[in-house]
Amino acid sequence: MSKTILITGASSGFGALTARTLSRAGHTVYASMRDTAGRNAAAVADAKAFAAAENTDLRTIELDVQSQPSIDAAVAAIIAEHGRLDVLIHNAGHMVTGPTEAFTDTELAAVYDINVLGTQRVNRAVLPHMRSHGHTLLIWIGSSSTRGGTPPYLGPYFAAKAAMDSLAVGYAAELARFDIETTIVVPGSFTRGTNHFAHSGGPADATTVAAYDQRYAGLMDEVSQRLADLAPADADAVDVARAIVAVVDTPHGTRPFRVHIDPADDGAEVVSAVADRIRTEFLTRIGLADLLHPHN
Repeated sequence: MSKTILITGASSGFGALTARTLSRAGHTVYASMRDTAGRNAAAVADAKAFAAAENTDLRTIELDVQSQPSIDAAVAAIIAEHGRLDVLIHNAGHMVTGPTEAFTDTELAAVYDINVLGTQRVNRAVLPHMRSHGHTLLIWIGSSSTRGGTPPYLGPYFAAKAAMDSLAVGYAAELARFDIETTIVVPGSFTRGTNHFAHSGGPADATTVAAYDQRYAGLMDEVSQRLADLAPADADAVDVARAIVAVVDTPHGTRPFRVHIDPADDGAEVVSAVADRIRTEFLTRIGLADLLHPHN
């Protein structure tokens, strides 16, 4: 059955791939991004060309996860056109690299603002509509870094993704009785097919960066190369998009709580299996097993 879907941060990478793959599967997809008339004008044109060539219902919409008015306007436009929103995919994010000490508190807060607070802003706009309808789905695009191997010089980004994962887990139980289902999709390190490393930001404190370069010179290039070496030659970021389509197309109430797509196999799936089992067992022990699955 065709669903109306909103994806945040869909100008490139996992977001753009997922938007195209979902639209090919027959869904109405809103690929949201900021500055559609400026820096992302080319992405808008590419999406429009794809939709025309593939005869799919892929649309773009202006949405900045750092602006509540922008989010509210986008969600209102979708609801006005369709009357409901079936699936929300939290994909927007921003990677930063460099020695953690070199980031100021303001720079660290900015990473949290995009990766964590952005999801909260979007939820506050979307969830009232989802709660009124039920039978809906919330997908969070996490990262294997929250529980797997964690190479250095990615600390602020990893911390933000861990915070988002924790928020997703909390939301899952709180939304279950509204018949809203949750799946956390956990990609590993894909060094091809995304722009995460190419578009990553860095700290402004050049003095501290220089101090670390005395002992860690070239470390980020090493990390990137060694992550690339771990992945099999056929690792493709589109596998993440395909996994998301599989989740969306799975019957309501039977979707997996967490899905890993990790060609580098950094160990996150092993740790997550334990953590998610403990969550299930604990909620059952305290008499709240009904919060493990969506229902009216």
